[in-house]
Amino acid sequence: PYRRQRQMCIRDSLDTMDGMTAQLKSLGNLGVLGKFVGMETDSRSFTSYGRHAYFRRILCALIGRWVEQGWYANDDAVLKEIVQGISYNNAIAYFDFA
Repeated sequence: PYRRQRQMCIRDSLDTMDGMTAQLKSLGNLGVLGKFVGMETDSRSFTSYGRHAYFRRILCALIGRWVEQGWYANDDAVLKEIVQGISYNNAIAYFDFA
């Protein structure tokens, strides 16, 4: 029970705007943001779809700020590849669904 409770606390802390932003910043600082497979979900719950939209808005806002600040190149093709990778393509490749 304690282990399950601890896992839920860790997951729940990443389910907020601050938690998601911190996770994305950490991955960006390590230089692996483009390889991130996105966020997990409980696919049995219809409400999880809203969390994915929330995650994508946070992701795009953060990357947009980095572009404006000069930390990322303002290159539509590169940015599209990063966002599509994190939102879909990286998970497909990682889990070998193709």
